[in-house]
Amino acid sequence: MFTRIKNVRALEILDSRGVPTVRVEVALAGGVRASSSVPSGLSTGRNEALELRDGGSHRYWGNGVTRAVLAINDAIGPALANMDAARQTEIDGTMIQLDGTPNKAKLGANAILGVSQACARAAAMALRVPLYEHLGGVGAIRIPMPMINVINGGKHADSNLDFQEFMIVPVGAPSFREALRRSAETFQALKAILERSGQPTSVGDEGGFAPRLESNEDACRLIVQAIGEAGYQAGADIAIALDPAATSFHENGTYRLSRSGQGEKTSAQMTELYCDWVRKYPIVSIEDGLAEDDWEGFRTHTAALGDKVQIVGDDLLCTNTRFIGRAIREHCCNAALIKLNQIGTVSETIESVDLCRRSGWGYVISHRSGETEDAFMADFSVAMGGGQIKAGSVCRGERIAKYNRLLEIEQELGAAACFARWGERAAR
Repeated sequence: MFTRIKNVRALEILDSRGVPTVRVEVALAGGVRASSSVPSGLSTGRNEALELRDGGSHRYWGNGVTRAVLAINDAIGPALANMDAARQTEIDGTMIQLDGTPNKAKLGANAILGVSQACARAAAMALRVPLYEHLGGVGAIRIPMPMINVINGGKHADSNLDFQEFMIVPVGAPSFREALRRSAETFQALKAILERSGQPTSVGDEGGFAPRLESNEDACRLIVQAIGEAGYQAGADIAIALDPAATSFHENGTYRLSRSGQGEKTSAQMTELYCDWVRKYPIVSIEDGLAEDDWEGFRTHTAALGDKVQIVGDDLLCTNTRFIGRAIREHCCNAALIKLNQIGTVSETIESVDLCRRSGWGYVISHRSGETEDAFMADFSVAMGGGQIKAGSVCRGERIAKYNRLLEIEQELGAAACFARWGERAAR
C-alpha cells in the first residue's frame, strides 16, 4: 500500500507573528513526503480546542510548542504507523481516541491538526490528485467568494478602532481572478486615501491598514470612498463585511467601545448600531457582532438583521457541531465561520461544514491572525463546495499564499471552474 504511513515527524517553526507553531511531515511507504503547518489565533473563543504550549517564561515567553512536537513524535506517530493516510476519518478518529479529552488538551489541537492536514496532503500526492479533489471528490469545482481584510482594529492592530476587521467583498465579480483584481485595486485606492490624509499605511496582523480614525463608522466611510476611487460601485460591485469580534470588548454584560471613545452599549444597542450601519452602508455580512456568551442577544440580532445580511458566528460556534446545532435550533445566526484549528481535525471540520449545508446556512473558511505560508485552507475551501473564504488582506505573503493558490486552482479547473457568487448556496 503506497499510501501506508511510514513515519510522522514534527518541527517547531514560527508563524507570521513570530510565535512558535507546529509543522508536521508525513512520509508514506510509496516514497511521498508531505508537510503541513498549523495557524494560531489571537482572538480565540473559550470553547476552541486547546493549543498545547510549553508554559513557563524562559523560552518564547512560554509560547514554545516542544510539548506538541514531542506528542507527535512520541505518541501520535507510533499510533499511526502503517495506517492508510487516505482513510482520513480513521486517521483523525485514532488521534481523537488517543487524546481522550473533550478539547484535545492532552496532545494538543495544534499537534493533532498538523498531522491530520499532513496526512491529507500526503494521500493526495500519493494518489496523484489535487488536495481539493482528494477531500471533495470530482465535484469540487466551486471557488469561494473572498472576504478581503482592508482595515484592522481590535486585538489585531495598534489603532483606535474597537472592531477587529473591516472587509470588502467583491460581490459583482464574475470569477475569482476578477474578484481578487478588484479587491487589490480597492486596497491600493484606500492606501492612497490614507496617504493623502497623513494617516499611516502600516498594516495589522492580517494585512489590513490600521489608521487612527474618529470612530469605528469612519472605517466604513473610508471603504466606500476607496471603492469609488478604484472605479467601482459600492454595493453592486464591492460590498462591506464586518468582524467586530465583540467578545474582545465585552465586559460584565456591557459592550465597551473604549478604544474609539464611543462609550458603553447594551446588547440591544449594539444591534441598533448595526441596523443603522446596514441602512447607511452596503454591508452584507456581520461576524461576531455580539459576544460569545450572548446567545439571547444573538437571537434578537439575527431576527433584526438576518433577512438583510449574513450573520456569522465565530467565537459563539467554534467550528463545533454541538454549538452550530444549538444556533440552528435557536435561530442565533445564519452562517458559521469555519476554522480548522478551532476543532482540530480535518474530519470534524468537514462535519461542521456539512451541518451548515444541510441547514441552508452559509459558511466561511477562515485563516487565523497567526498564519504560515501553508495554503491548505485554500484547497479545503474548494473541497467544501466554495462558500466564502477569509484569508486576510491582499498583502503579506502568508495571506497572499492562499489567494494565489486559489488562482492556481481556478486555472487548473479551466472551464469547469464555478465561482461562488454572493448569495448562492454551495449545494454539494
